[in-house]
Amino acid sequence: MVVPPDGLRVALFATCVNDVMFPDTPRAVVSVLERLGCTVEFPMEQTCCGQMFTNTGYFDAAVGSVRAYVKAFAEYDYIVAPSGSCTGAVRHQHPMLARHAGDTALIAAADEIVTKSYDFSEFLVDVLGVTDVGSYFPHRVTYHPTCHSVRVAKVGDRPYRLLSQVKGIDLIPLEDSAQCCGFGGTFSVKNPDVSVAMGADKARHVADTGAEYLITGDNACLMHIGGLLHRQKSGVKPIHLAEVLAHTEGGAR
Repeated sequence: MVVPPDGLRVALFATCVNDVMFPDTPRAVVSVLERLGCTVEFPMEQTCCGQMFTNTGYFDAAVGSVRAYVKAFAEYDYIVAPSGSCTGAVRHQHPMLARHAGDTALIAAADEIVTKSYDFSEFLVDVLGVTDVGSYFPHRVTYHPTCHSVRVAKVGDRPYRLLSQVKGIDLIPLEDSAQCCGFGGTFSVKNPDVSVAMGADKARHVADTGAEYLITGDNACLMHIGGLLHRQKSGVKPIHLAEVLAHTEGGAR
């Protein structure tokens, strides 16, 4: 096992959707990282990544989120988030927003901090150098690779590599896994009918696997698909990757 050298500081970026609606996910991240020997801190100054503003074109309003992120996390050596979407926003939108603001100090700070910002699966595989984190989850599951985690954060096959090492798990391939679930943040608000139709396709493919659980690395997408699965009374339960990895053979985190 490879752990960050002594003296290096790891911060949890919980993300706003997890902090408000899915607090078990950031708790699970801390549980896994502490199991692997990390000491994790939670900067209270953290806020939203600003992705919703940016995606809608409100760049001036989004700059404040960049300043808040830099202020909250600048002193840390690693910043870990259980969201490929928010990690992708930090990496690709924050430098752009800093340049939009024309603030040279903010540009430098944003460029530096993106090199320390990791999706949870990336941090486990690339920084800690582990795929087996001592998890036990004896259930039939399927995994949806969310668009932003694959296309923006580019987490690649890291979640699959982590899930493949979970003891007792039965990981079933998902048909058309690369297809968007239809959430897309503001897309689902602006185009609700299309969003629901896309989500229904995804939910049907999930149900066809016979899985007990649907796993993703982004709770916003999981909320969208999970809501459709619930209304269809499919019996499939949504769960974040971090929560699966937090489970141990004793059944407790």
